[in-house]
Amino acid sequence: MEYQRKNIVVTDVARNSIAQKYGIEPFDEIISINGVDVLDTIEYRYITTDSNINIKLKKKNGDIKEVSIKKDPYEDLGIEFDDPYINNPRRCSNKCIFCFIDQLPKGMRDTLYFKDDDSRLSFLQGNFITLTNMKDEDIDRIIRFKISPINVSVHTTNPELRVKMLNNKRAGRVLEYLKKLTDAGIKVNCQIVLCKGINDGEELERTIRDLYTMYPNISNVAVVPVGITKFREGLYPLQSFDEESSKKVIEQVEKIQNEIEGEIGIPFVRLADEFYIMAKEELPNYGHYDDFEQLEDGIGMIRFFEGCVEDDIDYFEFDGKGKKFSIATGVSSYNFIKNISKKINSKFNVDIKVYPIINNFFGEKITVTGLLTGKDLIEQLKGKVDGTVLLLSSNMFKAYEDVLLDDISIDELSRILNAKIIKCKFTGEDLIENIEREVIECQSR
Repeated sequence: MEYQRKNIVVTDVARNSIAQKYGIEPFDEIISINGVDVLDTIEYRYITTDSNINIKLKKKNGDIKEVSIKKDPYEDLGIEFDDPYINNPRRCSNKCIFCFIDQLPKGMRDTLYFKDDDSRLSFLQGNFITLTNMKDEDIDRIIRFKISPINVSVHTTNPELRVKMLNNKRAGRVLEYLKKLTDAGIKVNCQIVLCKGINDGEELERTIRDLYTMYPNISNVAVVPVGITKFREGLYPLQSFDEESSKKVIEQVEKIQNEIEGEIGIPFVRLADEFYIMAKEELPNYGHYDDFEQLEDGIGMIRFFEGCVEDDIDYFEFDGKGKKFSIATGVSSYNFIKNISKKINSKFNVDIKVYPIINNFFGEKITVTGLLTGKDLIEQLKGKVDGTVLLLSSNMFKAYEDVLLDDISIDELSRILNAKIIKCKFTGEDLIENIEREVIECQSR
């Protein structure tokens, strides 16, 4: 999808900034910088790293003005603006056989049904893209402006199979594009959504080994199980992973990990926590996940949380005097959260009760915390958490808003459950800080 050229409009100028010094004002339109028609945030950031900047502006009254600026390299100009391109991301042109959005029920908020596939959002916000709606000049632009890292949903490097899985005839060029990007020094994080009987087994090994040829510019590959909701009528028939099939995936990937780790010192490919939970096997140790660069994919979230609590628990000292707290969590992480809560209870003399929430809304096969809804929380917690402080993971909520997936707000949930609700990042420090704050507030009343 191509966008009609629009000028970037300045929305604010920082006080005492370079931009203010040179007379740049809100509502000025940026026509070009150093002769380049700036398309979006990325080009703006790249071009303004220079020490000599010439900005062509269209003033609010329509006058055209040029401003020549001298500054230190990488020094910020102090300009804020609305980006018409970032605000209108490219839509996904695929019809993936495993697409989670296609499995959503009707009647949810409109934004949940929008599928983006935009390299700019991959760089700025960490979104995963498939590269299928990109032309050669788009790849060249990523290289030119050093848009790195980007996150790519690979799924398979078999061209024919990828065309089938994404239902897009352009999907087969993924290896070509990845090689061009990595040869140019672009860092790429890769994701594989594993579908039983489709891209697992020999196909999974082929994909991992193909991606390994592009190490070190590809150094993180995440393998996550396909999510299957109960709303799949008319969609491609998919099978969920179970205990036996999850064990096979772990065994296969561990062999590859051990081989690669012997060569480069890191596993290169890592599995989502769900595989180990479904297989009823012990999660890898904390060091396996290196810098936890794939947390958003559910890679190492439990070990990260455990490690944070263990690191931070000694930095806090308070007596909770038995104050009651509740935590609602997905079924898959229940036992881990329960064990961690026991440690917090013991250290701080609080009473945390953990509730596993079955996902009736999407179906019991969806077990992660981030896909819980207000409706399920209400049905399964009403009458159980009265008068407690209910701690909920922030990944259950819409970004920057206190609204759950089914549009039930924190305030509404709090009123129905008769509990004070706190949105918590579930890092060790944030969790314990919230508990300590509530204890102090309670004792000061």
